[in-house]
Amino acid sequence: MATVTLHGDNVQTSGTLPKVGSKAPDFKLTTTDLSSKTLNDFAGNKVVLNIFPSVDTGTCAQSVRQFNQEASELDNTKVLCVSRDLPFALKRFCGAEGLDHVISLSDYKDGSFGKAYGLNFVNGPLEALHSRCVVVLDENGTVKYTEQVPEIADEPNYKAALEALTDD
Repeated sequence: MATVTLHGDNVQTSGTLPKVGSKAPDFKLTTTDLSSKTLNDFAGNKVVLNIFPSVDTGTCAQSVRQFNQEASELDNTKVLCVSRDLPFALKRFCGAEGLDHVISLSDYKDGSFGKAYGLNFVNGPLEALHSRCVVVLDENGTVKYTEQVPEIADEPNYKAALEALTDD
């Protein structure tokens, strides 16, 4: 388990993020058109997993906006925004904001992504939602960078995540 805070109160997660250098766990997530995507669908691309509790909060929404802006300048890179929000909410938000450089994916069906990546909250007011994390993968699905944001209300370190895409 990892411990993070929500406005200073401790909250535990279901495990720990995958280790840098390890193979990323596979996943099956739901897109905004209700189809499914797996990690294999992004093979050959660098991947930024922008993971958050809910797009309907200010910090989560800002992370999607920021990565959308940054992603428009990246070659061979896919930014996957992952939460337990319903696909309809993700589609509504990205449509209203004009965000088309990120791929919104939902773990609403069974939470298996959060379990595999060790980031589901197991207590506190956001129990069962995802902790705010960033995981960067290379073209082979190897973990290059991870960040579990220590205070849920804070934004991730965008610069460090994006720099991990160019580190070889």
